[in-house]
Amino acid sequence: MIVVDSVNLTINKTKILKDVTISFEQGKIHGLIGRNGSGKTMLMKCICGFVKPTSGEITVAGLRIGKDCDFPKNTGIIIETPAFIPYYSGFKNLKLLSELSGTIDKQRVRESMIEVGLDPDLRRMVRKYSLGMRQRLGLAQATMENPNLLILDEPMNGLDKDGVRDMREYFLSLKEKGKTILIASHSAEDIETLCDTVCEMDKGSLYVK
Repeated sequence: MIVVDSVNLTINKTKILKDVTISFEQGKIHGLIGRNGSGKTMLMKCICGFVKPTSGEITVAGLRIGKDCDFPKNTGIIIETPAFIPYYSGFKNLKLLSELSGTIDKQRVRESMIEVGLDPDLRRMVRKYSLGMRQRLGLAQATMENPNLLILDEPMNGLDKDGVRDMREYFLSLKEKGKTILIASHSAEDIETLCDTVCEMDKGSLYVK
């Protein structure tokens, strides 16, 4: 599903990624671990097409990012804190995004919210959401168009114990449907529970665990 080939990234003379080569197989959950500043978020941004590598090549589902397409097709993404219109409800935010893409109807928006444990009829504005609710809404956004690939940076951030359990079950159910998930997490328990493969980033270099 994802092939990263000899990717280097240098920003302001600082090497952020150093000759990263890895492939992630379809239909599995792949874990990416590492300290803050290790390069894992930047690697995800390169895979998503948000940042162009200094050298090397990234292919997602057979398409070269930055050459065959600017961004990976059929991909749900959470990188850093999801951003929403603060004075709209969660449902209204997702409905607006769905209208921009034109690929799903409001019933699918409702379903995606229910799947992550949110009430689509809740009229509370997003600015009054807890961090955990915002994270769930971000997951609903990432999954509402039924993508084949999910790239998730710290998706459990802000969730309580029950929320973490619910999301683990949700991610495993997506895997059973053939989805591919690349997940970065600080939680060793999340990685151990969810992931089929684990890689570690350290000072811009990647190591297979």
